[in-house]
Amino acid sequence: MTARDIIIKPIITEKSMAGVANEKKYTFKVDKKSTKIQIAKAVEEVFGVKVAKVNTVSVRGRMRRQGRFQGYTPSWKKAYVTLTADSKTIEFFEGMM
Repeated sequence: MTARDIIIKPIITEKSMAGVANEKKYTFKVDKKSTKIQIAKAVEEVFGVKVAKVNTVSVRGRMRRQGRFQGYTPSWKKAYVTLTADSKTIEFFEGMM
């Protein structure tokens, strides 16, 4: 798996942007099979930063209904990536704040 396959997309919410401003903590949607080490290496390769730690959460799919039909949305994995204090910031998130 390449680094671009591991990191699917950034998560832009009010809570995640507060983590960016205060603690250099970034949130990404990542591949379900990826490990913390793979995620850290992918972020370092794609964005050119130094990663201090990675926390992951497996998010369950939610029940959805369309009329009388019901089903679940797909489950996915979320990664909270914290950068080191001397690392530069990720430029993509700078325009969001």
